[in-house]
Amino acid sequence: MKQKYVAGVAGIAVLSIFICLILSHYQHTSSSRPKDCYAVQMQQFHSTVDADGDGMDDQTDILQGALEYVNTNPKYKSRYYQTGYPDDGYGVCTDVVAYAMKNAGYDLQKLVQQDILEHPEDYTVTEPDANIDFRRVRNLKVFFAHTAIALTTDVSKIEEWQGGDIVIFERHIGIVSDRRNKNGVPYIIHHNDPWQTAYEQDILEKRTDIVGHYRISK
Repeated sequence: MKQKYVAGVAGIAVLSIFICLILSHYQHTSSSRPKDCYAVQMQQFHSTVDADGDGMDDQTDILQGALEYVNTNPKYKSRYYQTGYPDDGYGVCTDVVAYAMKNAGYDLQKLVQQDILEHPEDYTVTEPDANIDFRRVRNLKVFFAHTAIALTTDVSKIEEWQGGDIVIFERHIGIVSDRRNKNGVPYIIHHNDPWQTAYEQDILEKRTDIVGHYRISK
């Protein structure tokens, strides 16, 4: 009996350590920006559209919005919100895009809901719910294919990847950074899981599941 008790206490101790390690990952994800390692000066694309009329073009607004959002150090967790947008310090990959677009004057929640209602046959949504539909990658794949400017998915064409673009993977999504690795390939601003060490990372060349690359406006 005593041996079982000791083993139980030891098990709880190990579990506690494991939980602490996970919490440590949650709390220490860095929003500090990586250095631009590309030796060639790359001209940044600027949109001709300023949807929110703030004096800053869409492309710059989206990039800045993504950076401002990850600077809040959101913790990774999928939750349902009655208002749609997370407001408690938690979030997932789609929230980086939603808040980035909101900064440029685009309400992704309303836009996705409208597109689902207008083109239900293109979505796998049986019961539309505006509070969650815009936070699902599978829906954003369809939405951006309908509404945004489609660009190359070839990572080697580095000039065509610009800060503020949107990149979609099979089950993930992020915003393209204006900083690049030594090969000229841009970093990605994203929120992938609780074990991330930074929100802006050099992952684009490592991914084999890129399914979309979009720009909101010309």
